Amino acid sequence: MAPAKPGPSGPAAPAATAAPQIQLIPASAEGALDAAEEAVDLLLDSGRAPGDVLVITTGDQHPWAEHELSFGETSYWAQHDAGDDVFYADATVVSRAASRPVVVVAVNGGPASVAATALPLAHSRAGALLIVCGDPQQINSVLGAGV
Repeated sequence: MAPAKPGPSGPAAPAATAAPQIQLIPASAEGALDAAEEAVDLLLDSGRAPGDVLVITTGDQHPWAEHELSFGETSYWAQHDAGDDVFYADATVVSRAASRPVVVVAVNGGPASVAATALPLAHSRAGALLIVCGDPQQINSVLGAGV
């Protein structure tokens, strides 16, 4: 009997299709943006490259996004496309954002329907890690219990 030869579906294959790890940071809608900022700071302090991180807000836009959008959408999206820095996007435009290894979502208000749409989309955009800051009950009802 010949020994079995490993095929192309060896141990590396599942890792390529693995779902991103999900971390939940409980926070009120008012505190979700601050919690997201702290998460980004920890990621950067631990050596994560700024261009690896996408931050999505469901309520008020992040102040960086507001500031950058004051120069126009072309300039704003050019920074996204460059991929050199943390990029902040409103949930309503996240479908335009490219995947990044880490996606941080601040569930900082807005209609529940926005979070219900944004969270699965953020999950699909996260390569390795999805961090969600907000009300655990709301987040679990969208992403599934036990997150």
